[in-house]
Amino acid sequence: MSVVVGTAGHIDHGKTTLLRALTGIDADRLPEERRRGMTIDVGYAHLGLPDGSVVDFVDVPGHDRLVGNMLVGAGEIDAALLVVAADDGPNAQTLEHLELLDALAIADGIVVVTKADLAPDDARRGEVVGRVEALLAQTSLASAPVLVVSAQTGEGIEGLRDALATLSSLVATRTAPRATPATAVPSATGSTGGARLAIDRAFTVRGRGTVVTGSLRGGPITTGDTLRLLPAGLDVRVREVQVRGSVVETASGGRTAILLGGIEASDVKRGAVLVAGGEITATSRLLVALRAPAGLDARRLSRVPADRDRLRLHLGTDQVDALVVRGPREAIDLPDGSSLAIVRLARPVAAAAGDRFALRRPSPGATAGGGIVLDPMPPRGISRRRLSLQRAAELAVPPPGQERPVPDPARLDLHGALHKGGGWTVASDVAADLRAAAVALVAAHHAADPSSAGLALAALRIGVATVARRRVTLTRAAADAVARVVVEDALADGILARDGDRARDPGRTAGLPPAVVAAMDRLEAALAVAAPPALAAAARDAGCPPDGVRALETAGRIVRLEDDLAWAASTYRDLVRRALAIAAGGPLTPAAFRDETGTSRRFVLAILEDLDRRGLLRRTDAGHVLGPKTIARLRARAAAASEAAERAEPVEPGERA
Repeated sequence: MSVVVGTAGHIDHGKTTLLRALTGIDADRLPEERRRGMTIDVGYAHLGLPDGSVVDFVDVPGHDRLVGNMLVGAGEIDAALLVVAADDGPNAQTLEHLELLDALAIADGIVVVTKADLAPDDARRGEVVGRVEALLAQTSLASAPVLVVSAQTGEGIEGLRDALATLSSLVATRTAPRATPATAVPSATGSTGGARLAIDRAFTVRGRGTVVTGSLRGGPITTGDTLRLLPAGLDVRVREVQVRGSVVETASGGRTAILLGGIEASDVKRGAVLVAGGEITATSRLLVALRAPAGLDARRLSRVPADRDRLRLHLGTDQVDALVVRGPREAIDLPDGSSLAIVRLARPVAAAAGDRFALRRPSPGATAGGGIVLDPMPPRGISRRRLSLQRAAELAVPPPGQERPVPDPARLDLHGALHKGGGWTVASDVAADLRAAAVALVAAHHAADPSSAGLALAALRIGVATVARRRVTLTRAAADAVARVVVEDALADGILARDGDRARDPGRTAGLPPAVVAAMDRLEAALAVAAPPALAAAARDAGCPPDGVRALETAGRIVRLEDDLAWAASTYRDLVRRALAIAAGGPLTPAAFRDETGTSRRFVLAILEDLDRRGLLRRTDAGHVLGPKTIARLRARAAAASEAAERAEPVEPGERA
């Protein structure tokens, strides 16, 4: 188990020197840093603990012009190591770094008053400790212990190691999975499933390829894995994994380096994220809960970022320009004291629900607050109207026993419908409305056409899809998919009943009403003549509604050749037999068939065209002759008759073998 601890504090207060005394590792890796004796970019060290666990340190620069680099390190830590020099006391960057840690809601940590050997007396030490404790009381690190240490003399170093072991155990216990991976407590990044590594360095090793480093979260990474690089959306292959300089088959957490295949170092930027599954996505729009800065600097007004504020957002190892939107729908103050907002980003970033972030004002540089991502893909269009205090609070308040939001149910309630696991799921209130709409559509159909067996399922789905798009933001295809699910559920639950391809009120008798059945019989009788009346007129005279006509055709009781031309099935079969019988003796002309049936040319041509189309007849210049299907049937019958005759022929004595 590895816990990532980030340093913080003013320049020259001894952060890197302290880590060197603790671990024996110089976190200043750049030649310029060692030449100037000043941390410029993030550096790394680690400390093995007696229980076999490891503390990974991320050392950050303390210069006021390097706050962006400081946040690269602080954005992916589990706990903080705030360093304050005993001879100098809390200074400008002490306040700013502490405000940024508070913005990121870092609650676990240790405060070290260093350079104790330079303090003139115990009173000075006590004064600095008191000032530090007063500052901590206003932040998320209010419960952090304050230790007095000297990296030069070794005073307090062992006590600090013990405190780090306690801190590591506390963080490890709090962030350990409580059940299955699907219900595990999210990590510091908010991820609840799948590996996630926010990249803080990317470089090329000659002859080997592209290497990236970062703090691994959420799950293991194994050599040979394929990962997704976000926000670019590229697939990359893991060629080798290193943990603290040693090659391993699998890394399960902490500081990790990965040799990647299939990508150039120039295509990988600090701030990108490697993922394997999980809920992280590339997005340029976030629904967030904002908190005001701690307000440690009395010269600056502490307030929640306002509508249209242009700030710099720091999330993970990434940073991007951001616009805060707190319009009428988003101007919601949450029960925990935070405030709802939409943050629009200048470009996409990789984010997940539960991610912590900090906001800074670009000029003059100052902490503007922080917060948590509630939804990395907030609703648009009609679904945006669902945003309310209750729904926002459900997103922002963690479920009992959870450190972070587990947002799926709350996100579903906010959006109204979500695509997940290959299908669509709708919120309970939307599902209830759509089921009610389906029932209402069927009832309206029955009221408008009492003689109908029910509303066609295709028409019902279209109606439900239309209602769905008025309730939530869905594409046409998505609304169709949702409508199909709603209608099938309504049929399965017995709210509606199915008759073939129709839906009806389950309180109505299945099938067509008796009056319609009687009208169908009358219509079939009216069409049982060689020269039938027009179908529409015959149906009207018989009192047969369209559903009855369709039912006759579906049951095969009538044969419909044109929209307004049909015969009773028995009559049509007789006409076909007569046509084939004449064609068997020679070419059948329309005139001959007309005379044979006593009808008109209109009826004769319709029948002959149908028989040609079906292959029962074949049109020639001389007339219609037997078609391939009829000839094949005749040959099959002849062969069957011949075989039957051979079986019936008596066998003479002596012929038997």
